Amino acid sequence: MQEPLVSILIPFKNTEDFIADCLDSIISQTYKNWEMIIVDDYSNDNSYHIVNAYAKEDERIQLIKNSGKGIIEALRLAFETSTGHYITRMDSDDVMPENKLEVLLNNLLNHGKNHVATGLVAYFSELGISDGYKKYEDWLNHLTTTGNNYSEIYKECVIASPCWMLHRDDLLAIDDFQPNRYPEDYDLTFRFYKADYKIIPSNEILHFWRDYQTRTSRTHSNYAENTFLDIKLHYFLELDFDASRPLVVWGAGLKGKTIAKNLVEKGIPFEWICDNPKKIGKAIYDQKLKPFTDLEKINRPQSIVTVANPKAQIEIKAYFKKQEMYSMTDYFFFC
Repeated sequence: MQEPLVSILIPFKNTEDFIADCLDSIISQTYKNWEMIIVDDYSNDNSYHIVNAYAKEDERIQLIKNSGKGIIEALRLAFETSTGHYITRMDSDDVMPENKLEVLLNNLLNHGKNHVATGLVAYFSELGISDGYKKYEDWLNHLTTTGNNYSEIYKECVIASPCWMLHRDDLLAIDDFQPNRYPEDYDLTFRFYKADYKIIPSNEILHFWRDYQTRTSRTHSNYAENTFLDIKLHYFLELDFDASRPLVVWGAGLKGKTIAKNLVEKGIPFEWICDNPKKIGKAIYDQKLKPFTDLEKINRPQSIVTVANPKAQIEIKAYFKKQEMYSMTDYFFFC
């Protein structure tokens, strides 16, 4: 029986220092029936020539130039060019453990369509990993070991952008890479959630994520925090907002203000609460800030929580539990 073809989609731009490591890790995979569609997004370093040399040696590697501009259009072109029944994405500055494709594919074959295979991730860097990235790694891996990734989807992207695989038909069913919405990996994860694709739990490290100062997610405006808030609110209003219930925003920091401003602009009424005595009673965007205990006066509220402090989040969760309110139904942490 013919082994299924896996298509690996890789956009790249100016990663000459790392791209050979990436390609070597793919060539070394234990699963051999793959094709690589690798798209150059207007590199001006030696990246294209490095990949071209590999493509001449391995017919499974197809190198093309982006006909549009940016990661989304590069991914779209790669997917349109691909022919595999199973699709995965890879970043050109990262590295695969040798069993990555084998494990992801076997998990999908065992579970069938309407599933997303993923795995644990590990950051690496010549300069060491910051506390922030280590916390993100631990948080993401904790979710992945149980497959409960969607339970905290409004906090951060809950599936690593270069560590997923799914059936081609499932990617087509959710409009693949057509939406021009950044961050593109977060948008895709929300569409997995919208389609109710089940996350297959994993306890294996299947991706090595390289961190360095000029990494795109650190430097490009498409990955700025305000973009994350826009996409969170977009999908919350589409998927989880119950218009029959009063909406509450908890928190009046920068994130709370951004959410409040967006709701005002959209004409969506809400109550605004916080636990900062200096802000209670003030009006911002013509919305008066009230003490958080006013939540108890509201019938069946649905709350967006924008408080980032970890200690405060624990206290807020305890407060909701006392009120018999539940995560992802009655309240949603946006940070």
